[in-house]
Amino acid sequence: MGKQFACIWEFEVPAATEAEFLRHYGPGGSWVLLFRNDPAFVETLLFHDPSRQGRYVTIDRWESAEAYRAFRQTFSEQYHSLDRICEGLTKKETDLGSFLVVGDSPLPERSARS
Repeated sequence: MGKQFACIWEFEVPAATEAEFLRHYGPGGSWVLLFRNDPAFVETLLFHDPSRQGRYVTIDRWESAEAYRAFRQTFSEQYHSLDRICEGLTKKETDLGSFLVVGDSPLPERSARS
């Protein structure tokens, strides 16, 4: 298995769509439900910037970059469909990049990931 992998996104969310944004991007949201179809999905973390209204960051963690690529290929249609549903919820969406974990960071317990 490769190194743990994370995709990091930044969002600027208008107040008018914030509740709907949270419904899709939050811990039990639509994206997490889609990602959970793949056993290599670890977790999604959602952060809110308390100093800037409507600024959010997500970190989607996977067991490896290879596992993430396989997920994107296998669930391509569902991914793009959900992306189209969510595209009107933000003013701006920025891909901050994809990263490998440095060192041996342990994975969260399976029960917490289910």
